[in-house]
Amino acid sequence: MTTEEYELLARKIRPKLLAIGRDFAQISATDAEDVVQETLMRLWEMVRQDYPVRDAEALAVRIAKNICISHYRKTQPKTQTLPHDNYTGGTEATDLTDACDLEKIKDIAYGTLTSTQRKYLHLRNEEEMTLDEIAQLTGRPKTSIKSTISAARRQLMGIIKEQL
Repeated sequence: MTTEEYELLARKIRPKLLAIGRDFAQISATDAEDVVQETLMRLWEMVRQDYPVRDAEALAVRIAKNICISHYRKTQPKTQTLPHDNYTGGTEATDLTDACDLEKIKDIAYGTLTSTQRKYLHLRNEEEMTLDEIAQLTGRPKTSIKSTISAARRQLMGIIKEQL
């Protein structure tokens, strides 16, 4: 095939190649133009290397489709099968790190409290006991327990604000 024959063929099949590029996998117009250019370059290389071409138009269509498939494969996310199928999930990594951070802050903050303050806060917050129940359990006056819990909470808020 001579250069002139190739140029005539390229002008003749260009609209068809462009339609293939546009229609295949809904790629953009600029990508479709790239498909056409790459197809024509590959076809020209095959002609220059004396590849036996019986039907140049059919070969160009096949090349264009292969280029579109390659483009499509490049844009798809790569997936990899995992060796086991019994992975636990349901929480995001940020949820776990946030919970871990909060636990660390809580440990630091609770470490600054007295044992009585920790005990009263535990009974009130974790065990969800009322002030009357705590007073009955500890034998301390309700007002004393209330002021101890209040002071502990103020102290904790100050520490949490420092940590954040």
